Amino acid sequence: MAEIFHNIGILAHVDSGKTTLTEQLLFLTGAIRNAGSVDSGTTATDSLSVEKQRGISVRTATATTKWQGVTVNIIDTPGHVDFAGEVERALSALDYAVVIVSAVEGVRAHTENILKSLDAADLPRLIFINKVDRTGADVYKVIKELEGISSQTHIVLSDISNEGTENCKVFELDEKTFCSGATETLADISDEAAELFLDDKVLTKDAADEIIRQEIADCRLTPVVFGSAKYAVGVKELADILVEYMPDSTRRSTEDLCGIIFKIEHDKSLGKVSHIRLFGGEIANRDEVELFAPEKSMIAESDAVEIEDSKSIKEKVSQIKKFCGAKSTDIGIVRSGDVAAVCGLPSAKNGFYIGTPLHSEDANLVNPFLRVRVTPADSDPLKVPSLATALNELSDEEPYIDAKWENGQKEITISTTGKIQLEVLSNLLKERYNLSAEFSSPTVIYKETPSKSGTGLSRYTMPKPCWAVVEFDIEPMPRGYGVSYHGRLPNNQCYYRYQSHIRTSFNRCLEQGLYGWEVTDFRCTLVGGEHHTIHTHPLDFFVCTPMAFMNGLTQTGSTILEPLLKIRVIAPEDFSGKIFSEIVKMGGEYDSPVIRSGMVTIEAVVPVATSMNFPERLAALTSGKAVLSQVFHGYRECNDGIEHINPRHGVNPLDRSKWILWARGAYNAE
Repeated sequence: MAEIFHNIGILAHVDSGKTTLTEQLLFLTGAIRNAGSVDSGTTATDSLSVEKQRGISVRTATATTKWQGVTVNIIDTPGHVDFAGEVERALSALDYAVVIVSAVEGVRAHTENILKSLDAADLPRLIFINKVDRTGADVYKVIKELEGISSQTHIVLSDISNEGTENCKVFELDEKTFCSGATETLADISDEAAELFLDDKVLTKDAADEIIRQEIADCRLTPVVFGSAKYAVGVKELADILVEYMPDSTRRSTEDLCGIIFKIEHDKSLGKVSHIRLFGGEIANRDEVELFAPEKSMIAESDAVEIEDSKSIKEKVSQIKKFCGAKSTDIGIVRSGDVAAVCGLPSAKNGFYIGTPLHSEDANLVNPFLRVRVTPADSDPLKVPSLATALNELSDEEPYIDAKWENGQKEITISTTGKIQLEVLSNLLKERYNLSAEFSSPTVIYKETPSKSGTGLSRYTMPKPCWAVVEFDIEPMPRGYGVSYHGRLPNNQCYYRYQSHIRTSFNRCLEQGLYGWEVTDFRCTLVGGEHHTIHTHPLDFFVCTPMAFMNGLTQTGSTILEPLLKIRVIAPEDFSGKIFSEIVKMGGEYDSPVIRSGMVTIEAVVPVATSMNFPERLAALTSGKAVLSQVFHGYRECNDGIEHINPRHGVNPLDRSKWILWARGAYNAE
């Protein structure tokens, strides 16, 4: 009989109990002898010293166990929004998610983002309402909140007694209650259940089970269970429901060898370790595998010449391991549906595919909106290259860091989502590389977008031998649109392979616009192009395209876009006036407050640039009595009257002579 795999992600807002629940599941199933504690730093999946010191997860961790004959690979993810990139990448490896929500605090802002990302990734989920032992717990209030956020139907699969006390108990529904409740709930999404419900009849246990399984797999139904991870209440019931109702790995299986790398880490003895989820085929020690970089996603491009397939990288696997936190065992082979750690792939990066590339929707939980400069703590310029090498290695593990440094520069720049991430980076640099770094105050990452429609044209016909002509139509689009590329010219006018080069070069052009920021929210159409059968060199279009694009932006002009945060503040009602005053000072916009039991909930959208110190100001003006959550909310036109310019890397294509020399390798940009 084939082995059954469940690859599950434990996801939640910070401090909701993810790692504690993971620990209890591992203890229940016999994977560990004792359940560790987050507070004491003894959990199996929090292995970094910074995780033990701070009591939070900052890296994704994997652990494998068995329950009722099913192999369960648990992926424990960080809850703090600064490390949402770890969650985003983990989604690609999951069969489904267990989303934890506190029975007291309810649905937090980051949890909403997680649920939206699960929708985008077409992943089933189960809701575990945790902390039912705490005073103020109200599971049915939380369910109402969830129903107001998600379009899915929610079905309760456990019951509770003594809610809000340490004597709380969670138990399975008896068959009569289960069948009656399932029939009523499923009547909204199942014709079979609806007919029985209208006839005052109920589904049989077997029929209800089958419909529930199918509707969960189809992402139309979300099961909800209760528990207290701290006291191991409801954990066994949760484990039973996971293997009974949630989909196994066959839901995402493929016939050919196919896997995705969802985590990279570096080990002193093993080198680069690639954590993979295998969707099809198998990989054994000493097998040679092909690696493919993921395609850059864009909107509706079917009317354009496709980018030429990038060459795959072939590398040989040296070892295959299973990890439980920091501990590992050799397994020698990984089969379809399983998760494992593969060593011996030096070119591997997060998001790379192994074997056949898989086409799926990307979840988007992270938008780094801050940039900082990094220098050696002692200002020794000789240490800059070593620091850059270390940060590039850490960028392999967390691509959103995006470390940038060019030889000869005295500082490195990195992207970040917050102060806690910088603290973790500082700790890792010291612990792993024995390097002390100093971080500048963060600056905001702006974007830019074409201000109006226009045309970008460039003719690169001198100095010979060369010949490339490129012409674009550029049209601004609404906020949040992204970028789309269109246009296919006749092959005899411009060879399709050259049009592929134009598209590839166009993608690179997006990184720096007129003001040096990433360009977004526009539609680009290739309307003109020309090659010469004798004079054109294949690289000519890589020289010409950036000049055409920047000429187009010069004609359209660029509008600066500033990043926004959506904040939610829960505080005693008496502080409402002060909080609203702060929001107005930041240039924010707020919704009508919700007042309940003397507490006010305020939601607002504020610019990142004016709100970086808001958490400290809020704590001071409310004497620490306010709870703040904030998530990225998108971009809007910046009207602060300041000219925001980002220093350009390399030569500006608008400086035509220098650009051509630089692009042809005949000019040093230093």
